[in-house]
Amino acid sequence: MFNGLTGSRAKVGNYPGVTVERKEGLMVVPALGDVVVLDIPGSYSLAARTQEERIAIETLAGLNQKGEPDAVVVVVDGTQLGRSLYLALEIIELRLPVVIALNMADVLKQHHMIIDTKVLSEALGVPVVPISAALEKGLDDLKEVVGEVLAKGGPIPRQEPLEGVLGQDLDAVQSVIPQGWGRGDEERRRALAGWALLSLGDDDELWDLPDSLRQHVQERRKGALEQDRDLDLELISRHWDWIDARMPSFIKEVPSTLRRMSDAIDRVLIHPVFGFMLFLMVMALLFQSLFSWSDPLITGVESVVGGFALGLGAILPEGVFGDFVTEGLVGGVGAILVFLPQILLLFLFISILEDSGYMARAAILMDRIMKALGLTGRAFVPMISGFACAIPAIMATRTMERQRDRMLTMMVVPLMTCSARLPVYTLIIAALFPGPDAPGGMVGGIVSLQAALMVGMYLFSTVVALLAAAVLGRTLFQGAAPPLLLELPPYRLPRPRSVLRMMWERGRLFVTEAGSVILTCTVVLWVLLPFPQDPPLSRDYEAEMVSIQSSEEAQATPTWKSARLETLLAEQSAERLQLSYGSRLGHMIEPAIAPLGFDWKIGVGLVGAFAAREVFVSTMGVVYGVGDDVGEESLPLREKIKKEKRPDGTPVYTPLVGLSLMVFFALAAQCMSTLAVVRRETRSTGWAVFLFVYMTALAWCASFAVYQGGQWLGYS
Repeated sequence: MFNGLTGSRAKVGNYPGVTVERKEGLMVVPALGDVVVLDIPGSYSLAARTQEERIAIETLAGLNQKGEPDAVVVVVDGTQLGRSLYLALEIIELRLPVVIALNMADVLKQHHMIIDTKVLSEALGVPVVPISAALEKGLDDLKEVVGEVLAKGGPIPRQEPLEGVLGQDLDAVQSVIPQGWGRGDEERRRALAGWALLSLGDDDELWDLPDSLRQHVQERRKGALEQDRDLDLELISRHWDWIDARMPSFIKEVPSTLRRMSDAIDRVLIHPVFGFMLFLMVMALLFQSLFSWSDPLITGVESVVGGFALGLGAILPEGVFGDFVTEGLVGGVGAILVFLPQILLLFLFISILEDSGYMARAAILMDRIMKALGLTGRAFVPMISGFACAIPAIMATRTMERQRDRMLTMMVVPLMTCSARLPVYTLIIAALFPGPDAPGGMVGGIVSLQAALMVGMYLFSTVVALLAAAVLGRTLFQGAAPPLLLELPPYRLPRPRSVLRMMWERGRLFVTEAGSVILTCTVVLWVLLPFPQDPPLSRDYEAEMVSIQSSEEAQATPTWKSARLETLLAEQSAERLQLSYGSRLGHMIEPAIAPLGFDWKIGVGLVGAFAAREVFVSTMGVVYGVGDDVGEESLPLREKIKKEKRPDGTPVYTPLVGLSLMVFFALAAQCMSTLAVVRRETRSTGWAVFLFVYMTALAWCASFAVYQGGQWLGYS
């Protein structure tokens, strides 16, 4: 609805944690012009024990010193009217001009459910406008009503005063509500007193509220316990009693098969055995499609990038500048663009799973496993988001009520396989493991080896993240996980516009944000690798080339001459690379990574990848692009690393080395942006350092075990 009113492209989802910040846009209202629209995170109530609910109450009541809104549009799910009205009543109690947007009108009509909007409006005392946000129907009517409310002021119904002991509790807390919160309106101050009684407790994190308010709340809670009263139940029941008494007059539902069908599907999808098996099958199908559908597109992008580099090479003058443009800029950034098709496909599938309602079922399914490991089921949302990027996933931990749960989830989310790792996995798997048409390229004759490896890496990261949570939850972050309360959305067909919008936004962010980092790192690495320009070499290669070209054998056997010159050029390039600044950096860390099967060139890639994991691919493009003969310039990077040899003639990259490298990237904290976000969210440099140290140590040990264990078993 926010996107429809403002023309924005905000992303929402079927579960808490997708939007944890308020968003702002402009809406054109007839006769008023531009109106600022604030979209605050969705909440079930205003009891502000989570960060997103705190944003809601602070914005609505003007507690954040930014002033209160001139009108509030409360989006009510028509298919869940009773549940949605609870929040609406809380907001109406704040005595703000309110308009109810009765959403899902199309679904109500489809399933013959009738809501009497006139009766509902009279009972609430505020306007009610039926809309369908998904189809953008009724939004013009909503704008018109909002315009009238803004111009004339909306009706503000008065609340009936509460009598008895609960009324005394509210009066006592109301007396210490800060004057600036109430605007001199005693009814609003009374509503805020009820909010304080529900929100403040032993485990809340509202540390900046006045001590006098907290003290009065504690006294009233203590008094209620002594009287054997459940104060929370009394406060909540007064709204539910009102709703239950009037619901029969609001809604008339003609019997349909909608709920029965949904329940039947849920019995399979969230079954502890069959549901988990189906979840694995969905993931396997997803990654099988990533390889099968994207390979032709990747080949096309490689051809375009290679042709573009050759064309520029023919136009630009020979020398440092020409090499920098073709090998540094085009080669580095082009090595990332070839993976854009897989990034787009990944987000295509994720968006379909979200819009269909399946992702919420997966959260319920995984809650059983996560609870056993000390994690709350709410952590599933940030962890699934971690498959896209750890940065928004870490920010999504704000939805968790307890500091312990947020910290624990933040420490394990970076272990999830984010999209930045996908280019690295794709490069290694495509280069070192046979495709479906090659011998040994199928597993059981059903799934390709490449797809199985990709699924395996995602499962590996997920299992390690859960195990890390189990260890940290029993050591640094001890405590029991709270139960998961999550509304299951109805099953729906994904909306093509929403899916395409998500693909576009994620693809654009990948190219623009990652591209800027890649460009900077490529420039730095290109300077490190070909410089110094004229290092003292052990041999006079130029003289040897002249000697070969003028020899009688070269005149008689052109193929011999060509082979000898190619070998000599390769030896000269190798020695120049050995003497470069980048080589010195790689050799500096080589003793630490040699037990993992990595050489100094991979070490250079690991250093560059700390800026962003996907930079590893462009770094390898720079490393292997320097000094290559012109005839190989158009070869993809995966073909070049296949040919890389050690000084003894053995290949640098083998399937075992590739597996070791993927395991390292799966677990290492190779992302300074993630560390920066952790520091910001925890407000502590110490936790960011802890995350980097423990993940890097874990990655080294796991990679060491893979490589050394594989060699011990006889693999290469």
